[in-house]
This record gives sequence, C-alpha cells and structure tokens, in this order.
Amino acid sequence: MKSNYSELGIYIREVNKRNSDLTISKLLGVSMEKTFIPSVANLNGVDLSIYKVLRKGQLACKLMSVGRDEKLPVDLYNESEPAIISSAYYVFEPKDKDVLLPEYLMMWLCRPENDRYIGFISGGDVRGGISWETFCSLPIKVPSINKQREIVKEYNVIQNRIALNQQLIQTLEETAQAIYKQWFVEGIDLENLPEGWEIGTVADLCEYSTKRVSINEISLDNYISTENMLQNRSGIVQANSLPINGSVTNFEVGNILISNIRPYFKKIWHANFNGGCSNDVLCFTPRENVPPLYLYQILEKDNFFEYVMAGSKGTKMPRGDKKWIMNYETVIPKNELLEKFSKTTYIFQKHIQLRKSENQKLAELKDLLLSKLATIEN
Repeated sequence: MKSNYSELGIYIREVNKRNSDLTISKLLGVSMEKTFIPSVANLNGVDLSIYKVLRKGQLACKLMSVGRDEKLPVDLYNESEPAIISSAYYVFEPKDKDVLLPEYLMMWLCRPENDRYIGFISGGDVRGGISWETFCSLPIKVPSINKQREIVKEYNVIQNRIALNQQLIQTLEETAQAIYKQWFVEGIDLENLPEGWEIGTVADLCEYSTKRVSINEISLDNYISTENMLQNRSGIVQANSLPINGSVTNFEVGNILISNIRPYFKKIWHANFNGGCSNDVLCFTPRENVPPLYLYQILEKDNFFEYVMAGSKGTKMPRGDKKWIMNYETVIPKNELLEKFSKTTYIFQKHIQLRKSENQKLAELKDLLLSKLATIEN
C-alpha cells in the first residue's frame, strides 16, 4: 500500500437490500462506459424479488470479467426514485458521507489508473474477475471533506457543460431529422415519386473510404475502433489502445463511421475530426453534392441496421457484408432539393461539430482532473 493511501474497504459498506415486496420495477444495468443503462434482459417469468434495490447516493458495480475488459463497470445513482439491479452487481455506499463523498468515490473509481490496477490484480482468475474482498482492498486517497467538495464542484462544472452541449447537439440533430422527414419522407409515394426523384441505393450517395493513414500519424484521441464506439447511436469515447504497426483506414470530417461487428448494436458516428479507424469500422464518404447530414439520416435508421443484419455473416459475432450494404435501397431526390437541404442544415452541422469538438476537449480536461486525484493533498 502506498503511503497516505488507505484501503477502500475502510470507507465503504455493501448494501444488500432486496426488492422483496416487488414495489420497484425500474431495472438498470451498468455499461462499460460507467453509466447506468436500462436493462434489455427478458423479464418474462423472472423473479424480481431477488433483485437488489438501488437508492440515491449508492453505487453499483460488477466485478466479473474486469480483468478481461480492463474496465470496472460502475456508476453512482442520482435519481430520487429507487431502481433495481441484478444480483450479479454489488451495491455499496460510503459508511460516512462526512468522511467520503459518494461523488468523490465515483470520481476515484473512474480513474483509468484504477481500471488498469484492477486488470492487473485480477490476473489469477480464469474469467478475469475479482472478489468483493479484493475490491475492498483497492487503494484510495481520501483528502479532507472540504477538499473533496472543491474537487467535486470543479468536476461537476465540466460534467454539466458536457451535458449542456450534448442536449444542444441532440436538439440540432432532431431538428435536422424533422426537416429530413418533412422534405423526403412524409407524403412521398414510392409508386409515384415527384419529378426528378428516383429509387437508388446507398452506393449512389456514398462510397467506402479507400484512403490509408499510418499508425504513426494517429493517436488515442483520433483512432476509432468498434471498442470505443457506443451503442444505440451514442457516439464515441477515447480509444484505449492503438494497433502496433501498419496503417488503417483514413476518415475525415463529415464521414460517417459504422461498426461492422454486431450491427444490431447500432454503433454509428458522424465524424467531427480527422483520424483513422480499424478494419472493423466502415467509413462512408458522401459523394459530391450529397450533404453528410442527409446521408446520416438514412444510415442511422433502424430499417438500415435491420437490412445490414439480414445480409450479415456469422452467428456469434455477425459481420455486415460490404457489398450487400451498398445495395440498400433508398429514395434519391433531385439535386436542387439536396442542395437546399445542405444549405438549410449547414448551420446545424457547424454548431454540432463545434459542440462535439468542445466536448472532446472537456472530456480530456475531465480525464486530467481524474488523473490528478492521486496527487491531491489535504
């Protein structure tokens, strides 16, 4: 144990309250990105009375496979109404919130150094998991409660700004989507298209990027693989590792990236910076006069991902067929309307890119703050 560090178990206690009266039905899980997500488990015939109750100010984590994944799925619950979570998770809280703030505890567990340490100590377990006792032996540095409040306040300023930007991005994307639906979907009869319109394929709108970039020219900040793309159109996070050598597909601002492994996860991202992506990520480059936002509206739809799955290969880890994907049928409006859509949504696109770029820098600032927790003095 490093000097001025203590064991985590000194400050936390496990909470094992069950949903025995079946009064709670909100079921959650924790993602690898350390956020609570609605559970997608089939609950038919499931006894919810054995699920653990999760209340505001409590944390939940799963200790299975943390070595294999080198990440601890953990999050702090902040909702007023309680939820339930699988018994595979541990629910815990600070023993004394005047000694250790739940928010500071969550920050400490979010540190990349913490993930790496857990991955290291789990090496003896075949499945890469650790016990609750081992988890409680993790080192933690706990400054004075006043110092914790200062740190948490600074962290929340960054978090709130990121959330505000994300809300604006969502609003702008929804507005662009509404315009797309109004102009290109609603009232359109496929048997009697407007003059100048035609039925085409995705190949008429874009092509796969064939450009390559050397590994030496990319970094963790601009490398995209299926591992750091988020499910359900939620964007990306920073990569954890880079290929050892060689080159990868080059992508540019305005390109649309889709994970080609397990397409049903709907991992799609509209690039707001240049970089490189792995072979498991498809990079769609819009053709001349095709607005990137128009192409994105087509590729992000459930119908498109269902089509990709219909032509995928493999069962355990299905992979989309690149030729099949390009044959996806879609309406091609006349060029004048596409140009009008491009001009109308240009300001949306500009602000979306600015907000995404700002969030990228804020995320780096947040990571820097987390990394400095180990050097904080009282």
